[in-house]
Amino acid sequence: MFHGFDFDATMLRIGSMNMMLHEVENPDIRYRDSLAESASGDAERYSLLLANPPFAGSLDYEATAKDLQRMVKTKSTELLFLALFLRLLKPGGRAAVIVPEGVLFGSSKAHKAIRRTLVEEHKLDGVVKLPSGVFKPYAGVSTAVLLFTKTNSGGTDNVWFYEVAADGLSLDDKRQPLLSDDKFGPVPEAGELTEDEYAKNNLPDVLTRWNHRATSEVDRARTEQSFCVPKDEIAENGYDLSVNRYKEVVYEEVEQRAPGEIMDDLARIEAEIQQGISELKGMM
Repeated sequence: MFHGFDFDATMLRIGSMNMMLHEVENPDIRYRDSLAESASGDAERYSLLLANPPFAGSLDYEATAKDLQRMVKTKSTELLFLALFLRLLKPGGRAAVIVPEGVLFGSSKAHKAIRRTLVEEHKLDGVVKLPSGVFKPYAGVSTAVLLFTKTNSGGTDNVWFYEVAADGLSLDDKRQPLLSDDKFGPVPEAGELTEDEYAKNNLPDVLTRWNHRATSEVDRARTEQSFCVPKDEIAENGYDLSVNRYKEVVYEEVEQRAPGEIMDDLARIEAEIQQGISELKGMM
């Protein structure tokens, strides 16, 4: 089902056409405010949810479903949609949701509450940070994908993090392809990518490492592009889910020349300049 928020008839037609282009012949598209009390009848109905909810919009707070407000007291639509998705999922249901990066580290009570809910009351499987520019030219906001399983009983052990640097397209307003068509996406038709091609399309690596998040990924160093963080450490950090909070940056050691040696070089260069000026004056 396609859940809308503040949509008009034109958006509904676009949504229907999009479903048809993706070979979904009978999509269930409804014109309604998914956050409203009147739309609360779909609780625990879905086992898989993929969503890119609106990051901002006009919100009728009084009409917003009361159970969502109990879960997260806020007017922030991105947080309310996370609460909605938890309500829509069956126990054991899985979700992959695109959120603005601020959801990962926002310091408000509502931000911390929804992150704590995902980590402590359900199973937060992973956080995939997307590069700035993936939604250009329509939006320049930095985003991430939250991957979680509804359990109602916890289950988070290690949270897997991946910082995507490239998705196969330029990250400017033009979003031009950087590779041939057969080397796009998480499963390229051309097969395994070369190192140079991988640098332009991280998605196959994301999929491969996601499938190993409970095994080899657990031992990856935090200097790598992907790594795991124990739940207890995330709790100690106020349930901050930003990659930069846990990623370790390795700085290359740079050997600096001794100050005296630099001063000697400057004096030599100055002497050469003065000699050149003197020779020039002699020529004049």
